[in-house]
Amino acid sequence: MANHKSAKKSIRQAETARLRNRYYYVTTRNAVKKLRTTTEKTDAEKLMPSVFSMLDKLAKRNIIHKNKASNLKSKLNGYVNRLTAKAA
Repeated sequence: MANHKSAKKSIRQAETARLRNRYYYVTTRNAVKKLRTTTEKTDAEKLMPSVFSMLDKLAKRNIIHKNKASNLKSKLNGYVNRLTAKAA
């Protein structure tokens, strides 16, 4: 166990950051799942910018790798493009 004051503080800070990062990651994963289960093209197109923004923020904060964010955005964009617009 840590014996120095600075080591104890470092442990506290790391735990706080871990919980914060986990919250952001889980929230983003839920948003991605919501987008993937959307069957309406118009609804999916409305959700897309917010999900892409969340992925970019995760990559910026080094919670996920920038290439993973890019790959997810590409796959989601392809999914939305394959959706057909609902006939009125």
